[in-house]
This record gives sequence, C-alpha cells and structure tokens, in this order.
Amino acid sequence: MAENKEPSQRQLRVAQEVKRVITSVLERGDLRAEELRSAFITVTQVRVSPDLKYVSAYIMTLNGKNLGIVLEMLNAEKGIFKRQIASKLQLRYTPDITFRADDTFAEVDRIEKLLRHPKVAQDLEKKDED
Repeated sequence: MAENKEPSQRQLRVAQEVKRVITSVLERGDLRAEELRSAFITVTQVRVSPDLKYVSAYIMTLNGKNLGIVLEMLNAEKGIFKRQIASKLQLRYTPDITFRADDTFAEVDRIEKLLRHPKVAQDLEKKDED
C-alpha cells in the first residue's frame, strides 16, 4: 500500500538535487571507465526512498546503445557518485544508489505499435463512426 504513495516534497527535492549531482559527474567525466566518459548518458528520473537512504537513478543511452554495459559500469562506479552526493548535499545519510534502465521509451514504443496494429485501428475507426 505504501508503494503507491506519492513522494513527499522532501523526497522530490532530494531527488532533484541528486539528479543534478549525478548529471554533473557524468558531464565532467569524473569516472574511471573510458566507455562511460565517452557515452551519451541521460538521467531521466531519480527516485528517493521515503527514508532518503536509497536512490534509484533511471538512465538512457543514445538510442539505447550499450545500455546493459553502461548500467553495469555505472553501478560498479557508484562510489564516485556517493562521494559527490555526500560532499554537495547536506543529508544525514548518503543514499545508496542503484542505476536502472529507463524503459518508458520502450513502453511508449510498444503501445504505439499496438495502436497501429490493423485490428486495433479497425476497432478505433468503428468507435469514431458511432
């Protein structure tokens, strides 16, 4: 039941600040892996747990290229992000970060394909005629 609860203003504010720090680290290229420094990575969303101890950062690469590898590398280097968050944000605990793939684009694509399917298009045309 608590999972469907809207995030608090504090969670939203912390998420926004964490996203800013993560983006800053990615832009500066302060990472060990060369592949991460040259990859085009977008942080699409950051979610923070109610106790502010856990962060899920959703990312996407350009055209989804090497997304799995990039996720593995980001999760392997999450200590760099944690140190930056600890130094830039005044939080009681430095949250543990998990990088995840943002699948919203794939979901939108899947829904669009369904809507373009001939049977669905036929059903939609029938409703428009009514």
